[in-house]
Amino acid sequence: MRDKPVKMRIVSIGGKPPGWVRDGFAEYARRMPRDMRLSLVEVPAPKRRVDVNKNVHVEGERMLAQIPSGDWVIALDARGTVFSSEQLAEQMESWRMRGSNLTFVIGGADGLAEDVRERADQTLSLSALTFPHYMVRLILAETLYRAWSISNGHPYHRA
Repeated sequence: MRDKPVKMRIVSIGGKPPGWVRDGFAEYARRMPRDMRLSLVEVPAPKRRVDVNKNVHVEGERMLAQIPSGDWVIALDARGTVFSSEQLAEQMESWRMRGSNLTFVIGGADGLAEDVRERADQTLSLSALTFPHYMVRLILAETLYRAWSISNGHPYHRA
């Protein structure tokens, strides 16, 4: 299965990040090899309502609609598993061996809907710190590139 290309998709709330976030994401996505393409699906946030739970629910419905049924889904959540860069490289190899495409989901400012958490096959935390959701897509893209570089002996990772 390892020879099968794996598509990695990030599904994230919001569609107007600062230009430097968009440029940074594009740079790391460009660096990924052809057999592990990284793409971004921006899901429009609903208009802000007084009812935060309703907003999160609507965001969740929109996100779930963007996840192909056969994908292995990884939710980004502070309560998820924390990996070192080397451990993430090992995890990435495990994902590749599955032969499934990957979808990473990043919630909006109020977090992920419970439906999205339930759909996730795995939960990943990038840090105990809280980051703006636009930053998470950039950090995740860099982190995935770093993990790939470790697995492939590329000199990008020097730790």
